[in-house]
Amino acid sequence: MEHITRTSTAKAPAERFTGDVYLNMIETPAEPARLAAALVRFTPGARTNWHSHANGQTLHITDGVGLVGTRDGEVVRVSAGETVKCPPGEEHWHGGTDTTLMAHIALVVGDGQGDGTTWLEPVTDEEYAAALDATR
Repeated sequence: MEHITRTSTAKAPAERFTGDVYLNMIETPAEPARLAAALVRFTPGARTNWHSHANGQTLHITDGVGLVGTRDGEVVRVSAGETVKCPPGEEHWHGGTDTTLMAHIALVVGDGQGDGTTWLEPVTDEEYAAALDATR
């Protein structure tokens, strides 16, 4: 057994996120296990870039209200206690609303070379505004 009492909070890298986002790693992929897990906190208006995961991603919302959107224009408003599963290869983004923070536990199974995430371009302000309008 390993008892980890706490992990350090780190600011998420600006090249992958818009706005202020903070991460606490829970688990990093290490053979033979390939699970990556993190507590991610988004301030109002903050969001990920577009991205996909080789083996999909599960997001469990722990606090606040947020948005999860896909390239085909589907957007869901999520709140504490809800879970969203993004299938392998699906390009998507997630973050807080314009007025509320959102925190989630992000779970991904790595591809043997890391966590299997492919990072893409930022979600534009226009795409974000459209997502907000679609979920009001």
